[in-house]
Amino acid sequence: MKVALVGNPNTGKSTLFNALTGLNQKVGNFPGVTIDKKTGKCALATGEVVDIIDLPGIYSLYPRSADETIAFNVLCDTDSGTRPDLIVLVVDATNMKRNLLLFTQVADLGIPMVLALNMMDMAKQLVIEIDVAEMQSRLGIPIVQLDARNGAGITQLKEAIASKGAIVAPLFHIETATLAPALTEKIKAITGNPNEYIAFQLISLFGEAKFITAEQKKAIAFAVANNPPNIQQLQTQETLLRYNLINDLLYDTVKQEHKHDETFSNRLDRLLTHKFFGVLIFLAILFVVFQSIFTFSKYPMDAIEQCFLLFGNFLHRVLPHGVIANLLVDGVLAGLSGVLIFLPQIVILFAFIAILEDTGYMARVTFMMDKLMRSVGLNGKSVVPLISGIACAVPAIMATRTIENWKDRLITIMVIPLMSCSARLPVYTLLISLVVPDVFVGGIFNLQGMVLMAMYLLGFVAAIVASLVLQKIIKSKERGFFLMELPVYRMPRWSNIGLTLVEKSRTFVWEAGKVIVAVSVILWVLATYGPPTAMNEITTRYAALPQTSANQLHQRSEKLEASFAGVLGRTIEPVIRPLGFDWKIGIALITSFAAREVFVGTMATIYSVQGDETNLSSVRDKMKNARNAVTNKPVFDVPTAFSLMVFYAFAMQCMSTLAVTLRETKHWKWPAIQLVYMTALAYIASLLTYNCFL
Repeated sequence: MKVALVGNPNTGKSTLFNALTGLNQKVGNFPGVTIDKKTGKCALATGEVVDIIDLPGIYSLYPRSADETIAFNVLCDTDSGTRPDLIVLVVDATNMKRNLLLFTQVADLGIPMVLALNMMDMAKQLVIEIDVAEMQSRLGIPIVQLDARNGAGITQLKEAIASKGAIVAPLFHIETATLAPALTEKIKAITGNPNEYIAFQLISLFGEAKFITAEQKKAIAFAVANNPPNIQQLQTQETLLRYNLINDLLYDTVKQEHKHDETFSNRLDRLLTHKFFGVLIFLAILFVVFQSIFTFSKYPMDAIEQCFLLFGNFLHRVLPHGVIANLLVDGVLAGLSGVLIFLPQIVILFAFIAILEDTGYMARVTFMMDKLMRSVGLNGKSVVPLISGIACAVPAIMATRTIENWKDRLITIMVIPLMSCSARLPVYTLLISLVVPDVFVGGIFNLQGMVLMAMYLLGFVAAIVASLVLQKIIKSKERGFFLMELPVYRMPRWSNIGLTLVEKSRTFVWEAGKVIVAVSVILWVLATYGPPTAMNEITTRYAALPQTSANQLHQRSEKLEASFAGVLGRTIEPVIRPLGFDWKIGIALITSFAAREVFVGTMATIYSVQGDETNLSSVRDKMKNARNAVTNKPVFDVPTAFSLMVFYAFAMQCMSTLAVTLRETKHWKWPAIQLVYMTALAYIASLLTYNCFL
């Protein structure tokens, strides 16, 4: 059985979804489209397991963005395998009038429904009394009172879902066919669908409908053209009819003794959304986040590092010396350890983001940034994808579907990769730990955390500047607008944050792990083998020398340089040498195009192949001890490290991001432009940085 959660944004649908499904969740695409859907399994008391689908939040069945169009198509497609058997319509009990507009529209689709009155704890605080029995009698469907944040009412909701066979479509019904009777009947005949409201919607939405054929669209377009209606007037009349019924219902079933003149959230917003102090507070919060990433992650990172070193030494002892042992230890294990050691920092970053979102503060950041976004040709809705880009550019680009204006959406897609994502975090923290002292400024501010924050702000500033330039290049007469409801401030739900961290960590380890293992194995092969003539010459020459540890180390270094990986690195070295990069860094730049975090694994693999087998030091120690063969100076000095960080801050080092840009823009030229302009920007900025620090 398929159960869909439907409701306005900020009604607690995601909280309810987490409460029903727990960890039994997955993210996929709706059939035939590339927009994500969250689904999960929910076990009922009867033993039945049902599929829960969390549809995008919508205000009405008249879609204005890509994700709202998905909800419209899923609910109206009567022949689709994705159409729900039951709808749980989630409403905010403190704002019934607005929420019930969507309810009345969905009710006319004829799907069995349960009405979930969420946020009942807030309704009680506002002294809102709801006569649930009377409302249930008037609507003709089960009504469940919920406080999804605290788990109240979840059992009752599961019982209502389990009794699906006894649930019918709501009694609530609007005679929309009377607004345009001739067209409605004509469309019903064309589609063969007897539902009057679906036919009424197709008068204006046949172009967005995925559930009718091209021939049916042409027939509807012809019928509409022959009898052109005033679409705006029809929708206005429909809305007025619905609100008349809603007002009657609420007058008889909902009472509020008094209204508070000013809520706690409003008082807090005076400070947190202030045009001056609000920005300072936001910067202070970012400062705390990046300080915490270095301060709290030190001990778990050291523990993970020691575990990998001990495991590597153990494998060297128990495995017979040879190719398999070297592949496992110097290839797979070195590559994985180079990234998984940074998992604590990733978890801390995601934890702060989840807390800011769950408390309602992130919505305020969007509100505060609207003016800045408009000055560069965007609007406040662009802030949500941009901030999401701190976690990962791929879902952030997909989040631009909420932006109605195509120009605003396209510019946002083009600049999101400039935001420093979590995949860059291992690169930043590794290089910062090599050249920035672990000291406290003023006794409380960690210098490494301050540099990390500067790298993130650099990405944001670059995104703003790029938006300003693209605004001048991309022409459009369409005007964007920003409409958003600010949720009330709430204490974070620690169980939901825990679920988010488990999901994000699992995704990072699994997705990054697959790429890293594959790249590490390929890189190990390329770094171990090379042209036979050159490799044999090195082997023969060193066979005649004393077998000292120093000679063995020199032999491994020469073989690495003569290997296929070395040849590749030497080929591109003349291009990257002005940036302060040697051929080994060049190899990492190439391999990390699969995913940015592969840079660390590549460094670990290269220095493992080159180094002493008996000395399994960490990747940080290997890079810190690396010396230039000509000057004998550290390879990763201050100019090189900062040049490399700036390069990764701006470069398009992620195939997945390019793929999702192509998927969202439907044209190869946009990812091509994205790749070219970001690579050029990275090279120029890196060159300037290197020469500034020399």
